[in-house]
Amino acid sequence: MKNFKTHKWSILLVVTLVSFITNLDSTIVIIGLPKMMKGLNISVTAGLWIITGYIIASTVLILPAGKWADIVGAKRIFMIGLIIFAVGTILCGIAGSGLTLNIYRLIQGAGAALAMATATPTIVKTFPSSQLGLALSINATSWVIGAIVGPVVGGALITHFEWRSIFFITVPFVLICIIGAALVLEDVKPNIKLKNDWVGIFTFSLGLILTMIVLSEGQSLGWLSYKTIGLSIFAILLWGIFIITELRVENPLFNFSLLSYREYSIGLGITLCYCIAYFSLPLLLSIYLQSALHLNPTLSGLLMVSLSVPQLILGPFAGRFVDHIGALKTLTFGIIFLIIGIFMLGRLGAELSVSAVVFPLILLSIANSLAWPSLAKTVLSAVPKEDSGAASGIYYTILNIGKALSQTLVILTIEVVIPADVVSKAIVGIGSLSSINMNGNLVNSIDSSFRFFTIFFVIALILSFILLYSKRREDAKGQAEVV
Repeated sequence: MKNFKTHKWSILLVVTLVSFITNLDSTIVIIGLPKMMKGLNISVTAGLWIITGYIIASTVLILPAGKWADIVGAKRIFMIGLIIFAVGTILCGIAGSGLTLNIYRLIQGAGAALAMATATPTIVKTFPSSQLGLALSINATSWVIGAIVGPVVGGALITHFEWRSIFFITVPFVLICIIGAALVLEDVKPNIKLKNDWVGIFTFSLGLILTMIVLSEGQSLGWLSYKTIGLSIFAILLWGIFIITELRVENPLFNFSLLSYREYSIGLGITLCYCIAYFSLPLLLSIYLQSALHLNPTLSGLLMVSLSVPQLILGPFAGRFVDHIGALKTLTFGIIFLIIGIFMLGRLGAELSVSAVVFPLILLSIANSLAWPSLAKTVLSAVPKEDSGAASGIYYTILNIGKALSQTLVILTIEVVIPADVVSKAIVGIGSLSSINMNGNLVNSIDSSFRFFTIFFVIALILSFILLYSKRREDAKGQAEVV
């Protein structure tokens, strides 16, 4: 263990590089989607599933991956995930049809789930509490770098090469991560006392898949159609069986006893609301800048960089601030300014105002650089370290569900006034809104959407105040007992 601790910065480097790669891959694929659809001659629905399928695969396997990490060790699951991700990425690059590309994206998402579910627990187990905020902040910053580099590199590759190059570009980085993980991560003995909860894995996976299909396809199928209602009923039954199983099985996939830790359970609620609100920003801004204002992708990307650059600069400093001031105080402080920033975006007009876009994004980026590592530290340090794998799996599952709900809610709020097929085409970059009247409706809808998502940040703030108040009461009680 001593050797493990002395290599903590090398371990952080490897884990951080994985975070960079997964976000780079995500943003590159979004940029390259129109070219993929054209090159493989696939429909808008199939094109959207190139993104949705990856999200589903990575979400479904994150919770089991956390459990498997507790059983056989984080290093093994981490490396297996990287290998699967590398294979899936190469296969995506040689895909010959829309069907095969979607299948390979599922493989890629599965590998990402195994790697990401074990990445944060590795950081939590490696770093002491006094440095954990810094480590988590550096890791979060790598996501921002991926968000900045992805569109730039993706645009350059697509301009000079075909869309397949956007997959091949990540393979060398994945190989570096595999070698680095083999060298610096610690091997642990398998915990043979823990057994796989196969019933839980099956009901959870199928229930989550059906739920995400309903969320992503409900609008196109019709929310009151027989298919949507049937899938929803089946999903509810599976979730019921899953909960009953988890409460009775000896080694559950979802350890409900972890919810007895107040900071963990309330922190998961904050995470869900936080992700629903925050991940609405890139999609709403992209639709506003490109579909409503008809700006080209380059100019739109430059304006949206304001959401990333401040966090890139402040990330490591914010981590030290978290460790010094305290995670809960920093989290509450950050969410307050997230509310201000997203509310300011609810006043965008039909004409481009650079200041109206850039200033709120800078504020949001600064606030997120404080709040996000604080949230991660609050949630993942609230449970015993021996349960960090399962706790991280639940945490990242909630995070991905929040992201999926965010995308669904963005589309639904806009489709209140804009036809669904027009919105879908605008999202994947192959259509625009040429009607002046429709443009005006779209801008008003986007403004309303920003105000709607402000509500989720407000709920997150209320929950953070509850945690902060509870902690102060506990500290006061502890001091009174000492006296």
